[in-house]
Amino acid sequence: LLNKPAGLVCSHNPAEGPSVYGLLPDRWRRRNPPVTSVGRLDKETTGLLLLTDCSALVHRLTSPRHKVPKTYRACLDRDPPGDAEDMLGSGRCTLPGEDRPCAPATLRRIGPRQAEIVLTEGRYHQVRRMFEAVGCVVHELHRVRFGDLELGTLTQGTWIELPITYFSNK
Repeated sequence: LLNKPAGLVCSHNPAEGPSVYGLLPDRWRRRNPPVTSVGRLDKETTGLLLLTDCSALVHRLTSPRHKVPKTYRACLDRDPPGDAEDMLGSGRCTLPGEDRPCAPATLRRIGPRQAEIVLTEGRYHQVRRMFEAVGCVVHELHRVRFGDLELGTLTQGTWIELPITYFSNK
């Protein structure tokens, strides 16, 4: 479990820029199969990122069929409109360029121009695009939870190792 700082990509391709894998011990970077991220956070999004070399775990945690909740905190350019909770929670929010609507999401206002959103899927830039669909621009985005794992007080750029047995009972 890594607290991803801004400015790093979740890619093994060095052409895309500095990556989260550079924060890991050398022995992990040499693993075969390689360590990969469970889902991705875009370059500017911070927060909880899981890394593993177990492809079955990646599938189980990222497949929309399993509905694993992911919680994000967003700082916005304005307060979401009054109907944003209903719109995002209804399952009617269709993102530009897509044919099928997003799965229902839970939106909670946590302060002026700040909101928390819980998703069970992980489309390309989904949180940013969902806020855009209700008229808001995301200035900062931070993932605080993935399933029942919380980021807690883990410092940005640091990680903790979780035992694989943690996931075997889930």
